Parts: sequence; C-alpha cells; structure tokens
Amino acid sequence: MTKSTKSAAKKPAASKTAPKGASKAAKTAPAPAAAAKVAKTQIIDLVADATTLSKKQAAEAVSSMLDLVVAALKDGKSVGLPGLGTLSVAATAERQGVRPGTSDRITIPAGKKVRFKVASTLKGTL
Repeated sequence: MTKSTKSAAKKPAASKTAPKGASKAAKTAPAPAAAAKVAKTQIIDLVADATTLSKKQAAEAVSSMLDLVVAALKDGKSVGLPGLGTLSVAATAERQGVRPGTSDRITIPAGKKVRFKVASTLKGTL
C-alpha cells in the first residue's frame, strides 16, 4: 500500500446523512470506560506506591481486605466502603424464564446476588 491509500483506509468517508457537527462530536468523544480494567496486581502496585509497604506486604493487605469482604457477604452482612459504596446480599425470587435457542419455558430457582449501591460522593464526581 502506498502512503495515500493507508491514510484513506484509516479514515472512513463522512456520511452525508449525518447532522452537521456530529462527526466532530464522535471524534472528540472519550474512549468507553468499560474497556479499561484495573487488575488485582495493579491495585497491589498502587497500594505499594502510595504507602511505605513493600509489594509483598501490599499484596497481603489487599488479599486480606478482599477475603474479609467476601466473608462478610457470605455471612449476609453488608459492607460499607466509604467514598465508594455499599455491597450487600439480596435474595432473588423464583421466576420463569425462556431457554435461548429452544424457547422452552424454564423455572429459574430462587437464589442470592450481590448488590452494589454507589456512594453519593462518588456518584457526584462521575
């Protein structure tokens, strides 16, 4: 490919049916936040950098905190994380559903799920 065909391949042709200014908004729109994910190892690195803890100590602290949150949720307790939100366990009722592909009616049993309510301070800053 020549240089001019490479740049033409990268730029899609502007749609004549799009309203004026729509192409500018699409170009300046930020990337979706769902594409980025912070892994546990990255959290450990950030904790180690923000504190005087070594990476090994930070890993133990983060793992202990996560274990305590999971244990509290298993006991049916809610966990409040100031500035972040509240995790709680909620019961779900038995309900009817449809099996995808076959359209068979099925009964989905009652169960439990974890709910998260965002803190108002975080919600206001997003």
